[in-house]
Amino acid sequence: MTTTATGAQPLLCDPFEVHPDLAPLRQAAFAGDWTAVRAFFDGLDGEQTHYAAGALGDLDEVETLLERAAAEQPDDPLPRALLAERYIRMGWEIRSRAEAQHVSRDRFARFHEWLRKAERLLIEVCAEHPGYAAAWASRQRSARGLELGQSESRRRYDRLSAVHPHHYGAQLQHLQQVCPKWSGSWEAAHGFARECATAAPPGSPSGALVALAHIEHWVSLEGGQDVAYLREVAVLAELRQAARDSVLHPDFVPGWHAPGAHGAFAMVFSLAGRPADAAPHFEALGNRIDEFPWRYLPRWQGAFADQRDAALATARGGHR
Repeated sequence: MTTTATGAQPLLCDPFEVHPDLAPLRQAAFAGDWTAVRAFFDGLDGEQTHYAAGALGDLDEVETLLERAAAEQPDDPLPRALLAERYIRMGWEIRSRAEAQHVSRDRFARFHEWLRKAERLLIEVCAEHPGYAAAWASRQRSARGLELGQSESRRRYDRLSAVHPHHYGAQLQHLQQVCPKWSGSWEAAHGFARECATAAPPGSPSGALVALAHIEHWVSLEGGQDVAYLREVAVLAELRQAARDSVLHPDFVPGWHAPGAHGAFAMVFSLAGRPADAAPHFEALGNRIDEFPWRYLPRWQGAFADQRDAALATARGGHR
């Protein structure tokens, strides 16, 4: 979706617009052309496959194409993995982002039904192809939705990491799992983020997990404690180091996760009232925005544009 913020250039929010190289995938899906969809995924690694599967899975009614492909190509893990990701997203759409106490029993039942359908497919794929990273990554989100617990989620993450270390998409999902809102703790959330950031090679997007853990912590605080928390000397120092080691590192190669990773740093530094620190991330983003984590803010698209303009104005003026 493309939206326009007052006084700013149009914002690109749709992943198929943010990443034009994904456009052929959407065109093939709309045309019902499985051969073209299959060809698009040829040559992608496990990380890219999972990201593209997510973009595809958000397209309405794409399950019709994927169900047909899964039936016609029973030995190919890809259509089943893509179909499972679509089912997972259909389930989460039913559940919504509301807190659990505000989700009806009927919604939970339908949510879990779709996740169980996805799980059956993913269990098959992982049994037949134990190193299929995209399937293990999808199983992170289904485990969380089905409330299978911390140990099972970590088991799945470890199975994936054994074949595809530093899988950022799976790390994003597991970070949610270890937050208090999903029966984790802040010690576990910050610990996991630091674990991933430290283990990753320089220039990896995994450093953005440090920013996301602090954003999740910020969301949980009230009454001015939230901003005060982000302005703590130790928090700011950790954020700056994580940015230098990841998206601001000379070895960083912008890929499909770049808008989300830069966006996490841009948002956390903006919330902390540090526009000079946010500026290089906004410069890298331009008019591209990933919905997460900005959706935590009211008017999130307008908030992004306002914070971007303020940060870039600060950078041009040389203020600190």
